[in-house]
Amino acid sequence: MELITALLLGLLLLALLWRKMSRPKGFPPGPVPLPVIGNILQMGFSNPLPALKKFSEEYGPIYSIYLGFTPAVVVRGFKDLKEILVNKGQEFADRPFNRLTEDISGTKGLVLARYGQAWKEHRRFTLSTLRNFGLGKKSMEERICEESVHLIQEFKKNKDTLLDPHFVIDNAVSNIICMIVFGRRYEYNDSTFRDILNLIHENMKMATSFWAMLYSAFGFVKHLPLPHQKIFRNVRVFFDFLERVLEQHKRTRVHGQPRDYIDCYLEELEKDQGERNKLTFDNENLFISVADLFIAGTETTSSSLEWSLLYMMMYPEIQEKCREEIDRIRGDRDHLGYEDRVGMPYTQAVLLEVQRFSSVVPLGVSHAPIKDVQLNGYTIPKGIMIIPDLSSLNYDEKLWKYPHEFNPENFLNSEGELVKVDSFLPFSAGPRVCLGENLARMEIFLFFTTMLTHFEFYWPDPKSPPDTTPVFGISQAPKHFKMRLVPRI
Repeated sequence: MELITALLLGLLLLALLWRKMSRPKGFPPGPVPLPVIGNILQMGFSNPLPALKKFSEEYGPIYSIYLGFTPAVVVRGFKDLKEILVNKGQEFADRPFNRLTEDISGTKGLVLARYGQAWKEHRRFTLSTLRNFGLGKKSMEERICEESVHLIQEFKKNKDTLLDPHFVIDNAVSNIICMIVFGRRYEYNDSTFRDILNLIHENMKMATSFWAMLYSAFGFVKHLPLPHQKIFRNVRVFFDFLERVLEQHKRTRVHGQPRDYIDCYLEELEKDQGERNKLTFDNENLFISVADLFIAGTETTSSSLEWSLLYMMMYPEIQEKCREEIDRIRGDRDHLGYEDRVGMPYTQAVLLEVQRFSSVVPLGVSHAPIKDVQLNGYTIPKGIMIIPDLSSLNYDEKLWKYPHEFNPENFLNSEGELVKVDSFLPFSAGPRVCLGENLARMEIFLFFTTMLTHFEFYWPDPKSPPDTTPVFGISQAPKHFKMRLVPRI
């Protein structure tokens, strides 16, 4: 009798689980989820992109998967990605619930904040503040060029050895956003700052790992001694660092003379206390906004520049063609200006091809509809996680001349002129397009051309080619590598 009761209870539990994980009417099709864990095991622990591509071959460009009990809709291909990001961009402008990120930052800040008045005000304020501190202006270009001098000096210290460029490039790129947000830069030998950058990169990789997905799917995992605990330890160290920065600003700032983003936000807080007309500005939003800017202003740009060096060593003929164009346009000047890019179609095409071929941000940031919405004949309920597979655009054989090889001609016409490819979305698109797109483009161009002005880059062992397998995460970076630098006369 007890055995029969146990079997009945087991069958009832399985039926309840099956019902909970069955797709509602009108929902996109997808692979059959396993009880409790959904499709997590089918995703691939190191890189889910091949699995997502394979699913789309069977179920089409819009399909659903289950991450534990949580349903998600994957969107691939230009037509449908344009629909959710641009045509219906506002309808899909929300962020889905994610237990991991909400336990870290709530729904505050700029990147993961829910769609609404607070997010709109903070995005508007941040764009305005970034412009006031030089974004898109000559002053920002000068800051990048000044940092380039430090980068080249650091490279020269290692001209007689094999150099891993990661730490130098990482620090250089991060210093630009630090100047805007913190009002200061950090020396390349600052071990504390290097540790902070390492923690951030580690978390960007772990945030897409199996353990992170497990945590987001099942709340009780929070208390288990599993690898996800490393994410929270890293966050605590990073947040302690930001707390010290903010406290120093509060002690040293002069009213009416803002030095940086933090000072501007603190002045906005004072306006709130007096006028009470912008209630969404508070200390918690300040803290998370600063964290968002710091992380977003470092990770993807640094990865793009590292990929650019790797590809230049793999394709020395492309490196030399870039250098010839740089030298021709530069003349006898010390360095190029950002406006010089207009006369440099080949170099621009190379940098765009770096972003395409490496898919630096393959899945963007998850979206969610602000209400029930129709998409390509499917019903997508409010709040459902939408995964925009931006990497699907980068290797589409219908969109590119050379989809599966690194070739700048993907962005050049038969006359060698740069062409705009509408289906290329390295910074996403629509209402949630990357805030720092213009800054990133400027940094990538100026840092890259400066490095090629001063050095030739060589792979140290021609008999053993580089491993270009990316390290998957929110952004895809190359594995650490060492290179040989030859200073140019």
